[in-house]
Amino acid sequence: MNRLLEVMDQMTAVLNSLKEVMDAEQQQLSAGHVNGSALQRITEDKSSLLATLDYLEQQRRAAQKVESIGSTDISQRWQTITQKTQHLRDINQHNGWLLEDQLARNEQALAVLKPHQEPNLYGADGQATTVSRGGKKITI
Repeated sequence: MNRLLEVMDQMTAVLNSLKEVMDAEQQQLSAGHVNGSALQRITEDKSSLLATLDYLEQQRRAAQKVESIGSTDISQRWQTITQKTQHLRDINQHNGWLLEDQLARNEQALAVLKPHQEPNLYGADGQATTVSRGGKKITI
């Protein structure tokens, strides 16, 4: 039963780290200006922790098959893991809403800038386009 408890303790530690990363993600998304490189790093950290959690879940299931005896320690650890997972789900949902808001603001900013965009220098065929400026044709 030692291996199962060890794996469950590792899962709890990874869930705690994941909460810290998701809190950092929430701070980035809540800020007035999002730091893209910081958000990218946070996303990579989150992906890594989720992969570790998936691996530990596989280890837990394998250990549970071998050590099929139930105990209060296992039950308490599983309850902790379940509660942390549900809390992280809520944080992730909130972060998703923040991300949607950020995307909407970016789309609005692009819509404002789009009419002022310079004409394309090259056409879809890769050839230089001809731009008409004040009655004169200019080939770029």
